[in-house]
Amino acid sequence: MSVNQQAHAGPPYGQPQPGYQGYQQPAYGGQPLPGVPQSQYGAYNGPMPGYQQPVPPQGYFPSLGFPSKGSPVSLNSDTSSLAPNFIGSLRAPPTSGAPPPASGASLPSGHLAYSQFGHGDVQNGIPASAAPMQRPPASQPFLPGSAPTPVSQTATFQQYGPPPASVQQLSNHMAGMTIGSTTASAPPPAGLGYGPSTSVPPVSGSFSATGSGLYTPYTASQGPSPTSVSQGLPLAQPLFPGQPMSTQRLPTQVPGFVPPPSSAGIGPSSYPPSTGAPRPPTMPGPPLPGQTVAGPPTSQPNHVSSPPPPSTMSGPHPGPPMSGLHGPPPPTHPPQPGYQMQQNGSFGQVRSPQPNYGGAYPGTPNYGSQPGPPPPPKRLDPDSIPSPQLNELPPQQKPRHRIDPDAIPSPIQVIEDDRSNRGSEPFVTGVRGQVPPLVTTNFLVKDQGNASPRYIRCTSYNIPCTSDMAKQSQVPLAAVIKPLATLPPEETLPYLVDHGESGPVRCNRCKAYMCPFMQFIEGGRRFQCCFCSCVTEVPPHYFQHLDHTGKRVDFYDRPELSLGSYEFLATVDYCKNNKFPSPPAFIFMIDVSYNAVKSGLVRLICEELKSLLDYLPREGNMEESAIRVGFVTYNKVLHFYNVKSSLAQPQMMVVSDVADMFVPLLDGFLVNVNESRTVIASLLDQIPEMFADTRETETVFAPVIQAGLEALKAAECAGKLFIFHTSLPIAEAPGKLKNRDDKKLINTDKEKTLFQPQTSFYNNLAKDCVAQGCCVDLFLFPNQYLDVATLGVVTYQTGGSIYKYAYFQLETDQDRFLNDLRRDVQKEVGFDAVMRVRTSTGIRATDFFGAFYMSNTTDVEMAGLDCDKTITVEFKHDDKLSEDSGALLQCALLYTSCAGQRRLRIHNLSLNCCTQLADLYRNCETDTLINYLAKYAYRGVLSSPVKTVRDALINQCAQILACYRKNCASPSSAGQLILPECMKLLPVYLNCVLKSDVLQPGPEVTTDDRAYIRQLVTSMDVAETNVFFYPRLLPLTKADVDSDSLPAAIRNSEERLSKGDIYLLENGLNIFVWVGVNVQQGLIQNLFGVSSFGQISSALSTLPVLENPFSKKVRSIVDMLQVQRSRYMKLIIVKQEDKLEMLFKHFLVEDKSLSGGASYVDFLCHMHKEIRQLLS
Repeated sequence: MSVNQQAHAGPPYGQPQPGYQGYQQPAYGGQPLPGVPQSQYGAYNGPMPGYQQPVPPQGYFPSLGFPSKGSPVSLNSDTSSLAPNFIGSLRAPPTSGAPPPASGASLPSGHLAYSQFGHGDVQNGIPASAAPMQRPPASQPFLPGSAPTPVSQTATFQQYGPPPASVQQLSNHMAGMTIGSTTASAPPPAGLGYGPSTSVPPVSGSFSATGSGLYTPYTASQGPSPTSVSQGLPLAQPLFPGQPMSTQRLPTQVPGFVPPPSSAGIGPSSYPPSTGAPRPPTMPGPPLPGQTVAGPPTSQPNHVSSPPPPSTMSGPHPGPPMSGLHGPPPPTHPPQPGYQMQQNGSFGQVRSPQPNYGGAYPGTPNYGSQPGPPPPPKRLDPDSIPSPQLNELPPQQKPRHRIDPDAIPSPIQVIEDDRSNRGSEPFVTGVRGQVPPLVTTNFLVKDQGNASPRYIRCTSYNIPCTSDMAKQSQVPLAAVIKPLATLPPEETLPYLVDHGESGPVRCNRCKAYMCPFMQFIEGGRRFQCCFCSCVTEVPPHYFQHLDHTGKRVDFYDRPELSLGSYEFLATVDYCKNNKFPSPPAFIFMIDVSYNAVKSGLVRLICEELKSLLDYLPREGNMEESAIRVGFVTYNKVLHFYNVKSSLAQPQMMVVSDVADMFVPLLDGFLVNVNESRTVIASLLDQIPEMFADTRETETVFAPVIQAGLEALKAAECAGKLFIFHTSLPIAEAPGKLKNRDDKKLINTDKEKTLFQPQTSFYNNLAKDCVAQGCCVDLFLFPNQYLDVATLGVVTYQTGGSIYKYAYFQLETDQDRFLNDLRRDVQKEVGFDAVMRVRTSTGIRATDFFGAFYMSNTTDVEMAGLDCDKTITVEFKHDDKLSEDSGALLQCALLYTSCAGQRRLRIHNLSLNCCTQLADLYRNCETDTLINYLAKYAYRGVLSSPVKTVRDALINQCAQILACYRKNCASPSSAGQLILPECMKLLPVYLNCVLKSDVLQPGPEVTTDDRAYIRQLVTSMDVAETNVFFYPRLLPLTKADVDSDSLPAAIRNSEERLSKGDIYLLENGLNIFVWVGVNVQQGLIQNLFGVSSFGQISSALSTLPVLENPFSKKVRSIVDMLQVQRSRYMKLIIVKQEDKLEMLFKHFLVEDKSLSGGASYVDFLCHMHKEIRQLLS
């Protein structure tokens, strides 16, 4: 390995050592959820026929399903009667010797059998991802963009097992999970459902059944050990404040994670309704599959719209998980009344009903109005485990445990732990194979030879030496590359290196560019390539002597020898036709058909362009932008405008022969904004007037792109078309489309056709656009089906962006559209780009995902590449790798800057190689893995039935986890689910992908939404998919109005919401503000400016500007989140029990979804079953 690889001390080139201002770490802790209703049992869904309903014993806190004290729950708490690997009989054995009562036994008075939310409703789920740290706007493109909201799972997993015999039964199996392979408490005496009533103190370092283990901080070298999802997943923080951390890392294991006995029904209500139990009328249950909920069509992913057809829930779905989460946060606040404190994942306490298990707290809607007595804090000593003392319970009442959602790995905890462990130190890239902090952590990067994780993230930083080992583990080896990523202001942009006419120094054989890993030999006269080992002469002008370590003496003066990322000025050899490019052009093409004019859109665009043209992108020190602009309007014909600076008034030329498109003028079409300012202003004033009375409703589309392409060809430059389009192009013209939307194809083999373009015309057009460097950005304003799958083809293959505003209304959507347009016009973009990824011998790039075109197997071509786009590359082995030399990647991007300069941007990354599977599993990055898997699945739907794609995803993840269990985990009972520490969130995040709108649409999700989200996710970065699939949920009422930090995030589940609070949920496409029915009047007045809950308007698209601390704080949080995302998020106000609440619940991704998606707990059980099948 080359010497230059050592981490060098000072920052190269005197890079400033930035401080970390602006990155406050929010305090974290399980916040109290005020107001939990008093309900006798945790989660009860009506009497099971055949079971007696015991009277509540004393010692029960009304809001907990358990008495306040109890004996330790031992590992397989239910094993007295069931083998650890018991999957579940049809119905649970009676809990005591009493004969089962006749079916239809009545409930104890005061108990309603069903929760008001109906079983389909999801009641508990994962906390939203962690509170975002405040970060400077430019910082790490933490821009989870829009992505499909997780579609709820369809009935694929309908029934993972027979219906639960009782809500609590499952938990029995999981209640006692240990976290290492050892349990501190003794095995349960035969015949008792619970462990011994005497408590055994936990052995330090091991996790007792109660989860009393200690967690240790994760150090890079030692790598986390497996999380066993059992009592307590090891987290990197002490379990509760003040508890010391032990230094040993145990596997996160979910001991006792016996797939729930017959109680794991994961489909929509998989249990028999209990007989004779009336169901309180209060909240209407979820709509049945065919039924829509009236209300604004919320179906637009980024856009939940409000006007027309009722199509309730479709909006964006839960955003990507917030990046790498690791485990529930240790509580730092007093427990909420009625809720157990959130604690590092030990299993053990029943919470409100699991989505699939029973309804919510009986009789009261999931959140209570008056706080019940606060539960005792959940400590980790066995004594306080809330399982009832056997002798305190009446004979028939040995309640069965349900899996405690707090006991399974929590994304919020994982995010929080990573922030506290890795957010304060800069990430120095000098060492090979270092796993970076999670995307949700705010950290500073110091480039010392490897590219920043803002540019490249890998699924694993330690890759198997052989292909056999890679196949065995099934962990995909992939890199998510964002070549033009925006850096925070404290980090240095890549240096631009100019080698003059000779151009950059490269390897003779493989053409890799000079980088820190090249080895200089023979006194510096030659260098050996780190990629192909070929030896190349050093050009005379580049010669430099070596020091005593073999390093060149100018090592620190040359970015290409000491940094992971840098740019070269390209010579004329790197340009098209061997001549330097002209500066690019922007052409604005506006649909002026009836819909566009009537909605006010045309006038809005023209007004905005008058000022926006002063903000075109320009090189750092230039006075004005070099980009020229042109204007076209169209309906069934095209209108070109001559805006030459010498004209007094603009001139219009109409091309009505759309079958043979040409540009009627050359001179005066593309102009410099400053020179033609008055003519352009006059044109933009006149366009809305000229078409004010139009009656033309039909539009063309392909000829519009052809016109832009021809104009750029004539001007011999690259550029971008900004097309504003409203309807399906049905006018007679090339590329004419028909309405082929057909919901009946869903769940059939023909469903894939909905994602494919209906004609190959656009693929050919895209190819021509790429050849010219013509990138297309599309702004869509549909009121009905528009065929995004076909219209988006050119945008997608040219590297452009699609924005969609369904049912566009000026008053509610104007802000979002204008913000998106401004950012799209101003952002950094490279034109006529070609990217190639080189690797060292042993692996090669075999597959690519993203918005681009490929004419061969190695070059990724993009007419335009902006700072938000990523290209995901998968690698496969073609030979053996060695642990000594590791593996190298070099991504080279050739592009034209916005000033017309041809440049090469180079990113290098070195990875470790391993011969032991444990090293692979210790160095994976789950967020990047999910990003890759989502893109892989979203491409799969183009050619395979959606069910096949979903099954393949589940199977691959089960294989990854089974391989770990078999080869890396210490032996333990099959009843335990053991997850690698780095992958303990794989199940929860994978479930979010499976439930996303693309893979499991609810009835209200339109075909266009699915196509839109599919394209969007394909070029998202890791931070964007993270929040897209696992949205961030923040309790606004807990925000500290005096600090700049965000309130600590909570898990995405309805059971985490309290009626008396206000929450914000964001997924990169939408921001929901959920208001509980019991929120104090003062808060409502301060935030909305009205005096009562009933007066809050759901139609608000912005929060009113009020002069009080709470209003200012909430608006500043919203602004802070908007800055972090690449798209402007739509703000939606959701009042509890209002029709929009259905849409909001769609994003509570830990809960069961209306379209059949499993809850997190159920999916975890399902994964466990799959893993056991693979192992047996």
